[in-house]
Amino acid sequence: MTMNSQDTPAIRMTGVVKTFGAVVANRDAFLDVARGEIHALVGENGAGKSTLMRVLAGMYAPDAGAVLVQGTDVTGWNTQAAIAAGVGMVHQHFMLVPTLTVAENVVLGVEPRRGLTIDRQRAVREVEALCARCGLHVDPTAVVADLSVGEAQRVEILKALYRGAKILILDEPTAVLSPPEVRDLWTVLRALKADGGTVILITHKLDEVIAVSDTITVMRGGMTISRFATAGTTPREIARAMVGRDVALPLDVITGTTTADTAAPVVPAAANTAPPALRVHGLSVRSDRGARAVHDLSFDIRPGEILGIAGVEGNGQTELIEAIAGLRALQAGRIHLSSHDVSGQSVRARADLGLSHIPEDRHRRGLILDYSIADNLILGRQHHFGTFGTLDAARIAQHAAEQVHRFDIRPAVPSLPARALSGGNQQKIVVAREMGREFSVLLAAQPTRGVDVGAIEFIHAQLRAARDAGRAILLVSADLPEVLALSDRIAVMYGGRFVTVLPAAACSAEQLGPYMTGAAA
Repeated sequence: MTMNSQDTPAIRMTGVVKTFGAVVANRDAFLDVARGEIHALVGENGAGKSTLMRVLAGMYAPDAGAVLVQGTDVTGWNTQAAIAAGVGMVHQHFMLVPTLTVAENVVLGVEPRRGLTIDRQRAVREVEALCARCGLHVDPTAVVADLSVGEAQRVEILKALYRGAKILILDEPTAVLSPPEVRDLWTVLRALKADGGTVILITHKLDEVIAVSDTITVMRGGMTISRFATAGTTPREIARAMVGRDVALPLDVITGTTTADTAAPVVPAAANTAPPALRVHGLSVRSDRGARAVHDLSFDIRPGEILGIAGVEGNGQTELIEAIAGLRALQAGRIHLSSHDVSGQSVRARADLGLSHIPEDRHRRGLILDYSIADNLILGRQHHFGTFGTLDAARIAQHAAEQVHRFDIRPAVPSLPARALSGGNQQKIVVAREMGREFSVLLAAQPTRGVDVGAIEFIHAQLRAARDAGRAILLVSADLPEVLALSDRIAVMYGGRFVTVLPAAACSAEQLGPYMTGAAA
């Protein structure tokens, strides 16, 4: 059936049901998106947002329900038909070939040809013209492996636009972007809207929802719960609809905005005189490209203290955490866990001495996606769950059931592969593994990246409880409200150095901002 009225929604999905075995991802889900609007799709991790959008993009066929695009019933179509009809999806985890150039990735599968060969020069020209037209600035001849995360995301958007996308689905597009890159993305999305395009934005960051969307749909438990006009709602109202209750987080953390009165710890770290649980002295570390990323850095963290590191990503935070975790060689310096010098020790030896590590990239460092939830929950600790090289399946199953319940991992089916879970629930697996065991020092790198406000509330509570139980925590987060809300002391990292270290109770976003940009360094 086809409807031609100009008032026909760009997208209308009704009564969508999608199951995977015993797991119900969508149940009677609805979505209406008007032409030429930016529509935010929000909800808790595992609420069914990505599944619903994959149904729209032709990746999954629904078990029930109807999908109409521009008034045409396309229920059960495939990805090729969706692309041909102008529907493009940019996934949370990029699908680029690192060894190919930008232009080669953009035209992959629909390459311009000169006879029997690919016309690479024409591909470069066409991608250059597309970049200029859309305001997506990236070098078509650059190799994707050499791009920043923000540039790689632009390539993903260019791929969709090159194929004629007029309906663009973005799944957690800002999860790994810096604030300037986020602002650049909003400029692009507004330009697409002004050109008559329709955008669906999946995000957990409610400041983004308020800043860029026209309309909001909230999902919970696989169902559509609410629909709001963005101009007529508030972040707390959206959060309440997402979680089903009031969320006990400061408004700054809910929205991701920074103000001077962000909550600070009650007890300042200066009162803590216990011997350090983690001591770093004279640490220098190189980046993957051989440049020095961390410069002669020294600091201590005491039991019962959270040291937060604020700063724009790319200033040595990743290399610092990886060096302490044992994942990156030291150029100089020493690392002590309590009285143990672990500078040359393995990752396993450091873990056995009480070091836990929530890595910033859960796919690259935190999970084996084809392993089950249960197996991922013991990664790196298999030797504690068996004898003589044989794993104790009963103990692993019991451990998994306990951790799945404690950390609210959804679906609560330990045998499912991690790949089957939403990004936020994958993050919960990593947090559960690293915080669900005995540890004395925790390296928490972007611990709430890609999780919903309810999960942020829970993870923050776990971090505070660990701090109150005498653990030492090194927190790295690109989310300044999170650093301000959790830390006892805050170090600002710029150019591989700590340019200032202050008690959190004396800090504000306005005070830290000049240090983060290098203006006060």
